Amino acid sequence: MNLDSASLAATTTLDIPIGGMTCASCVGRVEKALQRVPGVRSATVNLATESARIAFTPEADMDARLRRAVRDAGYEPRAATEAMAAQPASAWAGFAPVGLGLLLSAPLIAPMLAAPFGADWMLAPWLQLLLAAPVQFGLGARFYRAGWHALKARTGNMDLLVALGTSAAFGLSLWLWWRAASGAHAGHAVPHLYFEASSVVITLVLLGKWLEARAKRQATSAIRALQQLRPETAHVLGPQGERDLPLAEVLPGDRLAVRPGERMPADARVIEGESEVDESMLTGEPLPVVKRAGDALTGGSVNGAGRLVVEVRAVGAESVLARIIRLVEDAQAAKAPIQRLVDKVAAVFVPVVLLIGLATLAGWWLAGAGLEAALIHAVAVLVIACPCALGLATPVAVMVGTGVAARQGILIKDAQALELAHRVDTVAFDKTGTLTLGTPELTALLPVDGGDERALLKVAASLQSGSGHPLARAVLAAAKARGVAFDAPGRLQSLPGRGVRGAVDGGDWAIASLRWCDELGVPVAVPRAQQDQGATLSALLRFDAGRPAVRALLAFVDQPKPHAAEAVGALRARGLRVVMISGDNLRAAQAMAARLGIDAADVRAEVLPADKAEQVAALKAGGHVVAMVGDGANDAPALAAADVGIAMANGTDVAMEAAGITLMRGDLALVGAALELSARTVAKIRQNLFWAFAYNVAGIPLAAFGLLSPVVAGAAMALSSVSVMGNALLLRRAARSIIPAHANPPG
Repeated sequence: MNLDSASLAATTTLDIPIGGMTCASCVGRVEKALQRVPGVRSATVNLATESARIAFTPEADMDARLRRAVRDAGYEPRAATEAMAAQPASAWAGFAPVGLGLLLSAPLIAPMLAAPFGADWMLAPWLQLLLAAPVQFGLGARFYRAGWHALKARTGNMDLLVALGTSAAFGLSLWLWWRAASGAHAGHAVPHLYFEASSVVITLVLLGKWLEARAKRQATSAIRALQQLRPETAHVLGPQGERDLPLAEVLPGDRLAVRPGERMPADARVIEGESEVDESMLTGEPLPVVKRAGDALTGGSVNGAGRLVVEVRAVGAESVLARIIRLVEDAQAAKAPIQRLVDKVAAVFVPVVLLIGLATLAGWWLAGAGLEAALIHAVAVLVIACPCALGLATPVAVMVGTGVAARQGILIKDAQALELAHRVDTVAFDKTGTLTLGTPELTALLPVDGGDERALLKVAASLQSGSGHPLARAVLAAAKARGVAFDAPGRLQSLPGRGVRGAVDGGDWAIASLRWCDELGVPVAVPRAQQDQGATLSALLRFDAGRPAVRALLAFVDQPKPHAAEAVGALRARGLRVVMISGDNLRAAQAMAARLGIDAADVRAEVLPADKAEQVAALKAGGHVVAMVGDGANDAPALAAADVGIAMANGTDVAMEAAGITLMRGDLALVGAALELSARTVAKIRQNLFWAFAYNVAGIPLAAFGLLSPVVAGAAMALSSVSVMGNALLLRRAARSIIPAHANPPG
């Protein structure tokens, strides 16, 4: 291994919660600060989750150096526990500063509201100053601090725009008051002051940020709900009886008692008892599942009415629940491809706005409007141009979309898969275990030339005794059901996609696929009855002097999954092409395709496991955007080769690792649901970006031409961020309509 690949393999990933970020410009600043730390390979900052994900080569004190870089950039690195504490459950948490701002600003804004009705409620200048100063320099101190850090970094952000704009309005008010008091103002009367503009803008921005934070708590509710599935204690059974231990002290191999109504403390296997278990929060499965001795249990699921004794199989980070949470967190922390374009725009946005603000000031002043009017128009430009909505538009939609998907049993590994899935026009399915139940039965063993059926079944079972292939399990189940004893074979050789060969009772035998028979030059006459029912056929061969001869045919029949045909029909109704990839012979594969509603022309039969990726590549080469759906380890290359890989969670870990999307249960309706969720999420991203850009494109000229006051600009700026959050949260309401009725989880 060379040095580059060695260092790449040693890359470590760290998540750091960050406080104080307010807009897309902040994201860019933090990313640049982190990327300047020696050893950092990449840094991705998410405004919606207020966190950074850093990939780096392990070095001493790296965590501390990364946190110092965040702090030096002007932001607050937090511990994970602080981040959780920063999201309290109360709907009114953090409202106190907003309430104080509203209380102090109300007397300042009241005269403006009363003026159209002929009422003169104008307060004395000293009283206006007394009300405005705490808002400007107390509640607004956060803007000064963050704006100062931005200036030191030679960049800009929302805080700098707010600080400059409100300071200009506050300073203008002091100047006008001083001129009136000194007699320099015409008429010696106190002119209109703008203390209300600075106070109301700061209060409205704080209100917008509070509403954003409240919406973020709703958006991240999926992760919090998953985290709350972990019980705090477990009832551990030992030599001294039952005792309660903290979940952190439970070890694999421990025996636990799970009482009726309790959550499973860890991934386990039932040893004693029988009960119905509700797994809906983990898998979206709408109905409780009966669990008996030997069945697997997932930590976090809810026990029904029976008491169970279980043996712990996995705890902590290795549990299914922990992996689900990690997948959802990874997806929400990742940056969608479209967001990278937004970040480039945001990097130059604030400096451009500052130039527009200066141009507005100079333009109005040179036009003879006077310094007072020119400054107020420039303040309106600075306030309305804050790029808050721009920074939130994409990540909050991704966050809500992945959270909604997780609640429905659809785990989206990364934002790229979520963004790309809506473009899929071809869905390729592995057959066995994906479209079918994956539990074929041996329906017929047909001897050739009058062979003994039990003796031939013994040979077949011996050859398959060490295999976990579904067809092998079917042979072994048939031998067990008929009371046929068998032994392990000698010199066993497995040929993936072709069959197995070994020594049984002194003979050289093989179970061969029809493809292998063709390669060996052995003719096989397939009975018409087996053709009509679409049976999968294998041949039992005996090699005499190295020459193979067919001694029996084995016919296997698998059944389609419930609602599989309905799911295929739904995909085709969406205008998608559905392709089936199978290792079966063509006639058997086409018979199953006919039962599922897949066109015969879209069946790829007799495909070796290693060639599935080539089939996906061929579809992509034809200009199609391909989603591959599979469940086995041999599907992993095809899942990785597809534009979007979709793995069934009842399959192997290898398949789940290669896929961008994992379905937590085997219901194929979730394939269409995943694609629909992608389409709706991308639609929300586009809507949010359109309104965020349109808001600034329309708002800045209006403010520059004097058609917006600073107060109205502040309200519009706060409203833009809240509207983006609210629009994304509408995805939660749409979720249940996406999932078919038979697959909808309760609640």
